[in-house]
Amino acid sequence: MNNITIISGYYFPEDTAIGLYNTQLVKFLESKGYIVTVVTGFPSYPQWKIREDYNNKKAFYTEFIGKTKIIRYKQFVPKSPTFFKRILLLLDFTFGSFFNVFKIKDCDLVISVVPHTSTLFLGWVLKKRKKAKLWNHIQDFEFDAAHQTGLSSNTSLMKKILFRTLFKMESALLNRGVVNSTISYKMISKLKTKSHRPTFYFPNWIDESKIDPSSANPHSYLSSSKFKILYSGNIGDKQDWEFFIDFATCLDRKKVEIIVVGDGAKREWLHKKISQLEIAKYYEPVAYEELTDLLCSADLHFLFQKHDVIDSVMPSKLLGMMASGVPSLITGNIESEVNLVINESKGGFYVNERNISKCLTIVEELIEDPSKGVEIGKKARNYVIDKFASEKVLSKFESMIENVLNE
Repeated sequence: MNNITIISGYYFPEDTAIGLYNTQLVKFLESKGYIVTVVTGFPSYPQWKIREDYNNKKAFYTEFIGKTKIIRYKQFVPKSPTFFKRILLLLDFTFGSFFNVFKIKDCDLVISVVPHTSTLFLGWVLKKRKKAKLWNHIQDFEFDAAHQTGLSSNTSLMKKILFRTLFKMESALLNRGVVNSTISYKMISKLKTKSHRPTFYFPNWIDESKIDPSSANPHSYLSSSKFKILYSGNIGDKQDWEFFIDFATCLDRKKVEIIVVGDGAKREWLHKKISQLEIAKYYEPVAYEELTDLLCSADLHFLFQKHDVIDSVMPSKLLGMMASGVPSLITGNIESEVNLVINESKGGFYVNERNISKCLTIVEELIEDPSKGVEIGKKARNYVIDKFASEKVLSKFESMIENVLNE
């Protein structure tokens, strides 16, 4: 049996985004007979604080969940994640995890999952120690995302020098791997500009049995008879929340209700704004077991992306939105891969400019003709099952692992 080490800042009991995918990936690998160890931090996403049930544990903490050995370090988590505080988080996670990497006894393959970008360095250290193969997997180009979303909007000479250094370091580390993978074709193209190593398309996946409208029950958050527009996910800097507030203000509250479910860096700001809107309600994140009921109870999903976010990220929440059999209204850059997915699937609406009038028209058309939303939702679900079903994605991944191990 081969030993695989996964290094990532996110893991169970985090049950959204990267933490969820890492957990499902480990379960899949174990089901195929691999021995898996995880080097990670303390659970803190998307709340931006250490979970209460982990808060009193020692800074270096090892536990077993099922067969998996999980080696954790209690990283610094800022209450307000500014650009420089995120750098401090990255440095502290790297510091503690560096020592944890030396606790690994056996390793044939190490998989470094970005973010954090420093996992590339930690993976390289373990590779050198154990003469293991190194696989770098990019869930999010965090330096590019910070550059694009305004976290680094200050154009001071110091920040320019800092980013130039960070990008050079990132490229050097990516060139240490046997293979580099990422989750979208746009991100593959970007990856090829950063490294000369072979690339592998490894998208996120959806378990269609977990998000299934045929077995979903009405969720209590979406119980009104109005047309229900839902956002569920991270409330972060990549979304255009200013546009959302303008959009919500223009909707007819007699016909429409907006529900926002989530947590993240922009939660407090958004919560205050929503509290001033009669049309919108905010709720804390639901457990993963409730997600199918929540997503499938909506009449429309929305995701308003910032125009500058093009190829640094592919939002994982999109797959759940589409699997729910509900249409999606998405805004963002026309070059975004999300635009490609929505147009190819015909499973929603993509508006490539901050056009409130166009968005309002889409909502009104769906209210007037509910059958249109049902048909679009079916197309979304069929597409995501065909392209991103977990069995298809993970079986290709396993084949690639065997190739890497046998090189």
